[in-house]
Amino acid sequence: MRSRFRADVVRQRATTARLAHASILVVTGLAAACGSSNTRSVRVTVPPGSSFAVAVDSLARAGIISSPRLFRFYASARGRDRELKAGTYVFEPGSSWNKVLDALTRGEGLVHTVTIPEGFALSSIAQTVGRALSVAPESIMAAATDSALRRRLDVPTATLEGYLFPDTYTFAAGTTPQEVVRMLVARFERVWKPEWNARLQELAMSRHDVLTLASIVEKEARLAEERPVISAVYHNRLKIGMLLQADPTVQYALGKHVDRVLYRDLEVDSRYNTYKHTGLPPGPIASPGAASIEAALYPADVPYLYFVAHPDGHHEFRQTFSEHTEARARIRRENPPRQSSR
Repeated sequence: MRSRFRADVVRQRATTARLAHASILVVTGLAAACGSSNTRSVRVTVPPGSSFAVAVDSLARAGIISSPRLFRFYASARGRDRELKAGTYVFEPGSSWNKVLDALTRGEGLVHTVTIPEGFALSSIAQTVGRALSVAPESIMAAATDSALRRRLDVPTATLEGYLFPDTYTFAAGTTPQEVVRMLVARFERVWKPEWNARLQELAMSRHDVLTLASIVEKEARLAEERPVISAVYHNRLKIGMLLQADPTVQYALGKHVDRVLYRDLEVDSRYNTYKHTGLPPGPIASPGAASIEAALYPADVPYLYFVAHPDGHHEFRQTFSEHTEARARIRRENPPRQSSR
């Protein structure tokens, strides 16, 4: 009886080994067949607390593995079906089962998805990316001073502020701050349309000028349809040498966000203070999106020189200072400040 049991165990182990080996051979064949494919990478998310079976089913739905049952058996035979690490992975179609299993159990191939909103300044981008990649924000800030990139883009300022395009990015684990900055700059260069270069000539502005103006528009606009009109106000002021008096540039000069720019804030000593210095500030104050860049390039054909904001964010536009003063007073009357309950 004991010898028969031993024989059964030997046969079972041999069968397991053959199946595991066969699985490896089958997947290796698939990988070879797909090796020259141009199929894009596939992203698969394994939520925290997921079972190995659930993760494998997700891989099957994504087309990474063809047989969930055999893959589970393969992982079990190797004793690695209880080592699942949650996260978002990127797989190449045709990856071997060994590579897929290594990824799931060792965290190899984990990626981080980071969204950088339009209007984020470099300091906020550094904080957001730093948290996602577990790196010091200061290292992102330092990478954004890359002199080679600044020369190639013809950036006259000390950093790449405004050139780190706002979008959603996927960073592999271990991505360096330098690689992050290069990726964000590369996205900006892809977004910049060739026909915009001709428009620069018509405006007699550099790309840096347009990005600077676009960043102000991005910070001022709350409604998409107002972007070209806000842009027109600033273009009109630039044409006649009038101070831009843009509150967001003062906030940038202060180095902090304030809910309301006060008279004392207007005294800050900085070239970014457009209440004191005519023309555009030295560079962008944030990363503008494509819509704001386009608005800076193609302002609305309107004569306005002033605008005032309602509490809900939309603006009223006026041509003369007296009209502007009247509109501002009316909005204040209609929206008195709330009294403290204390």
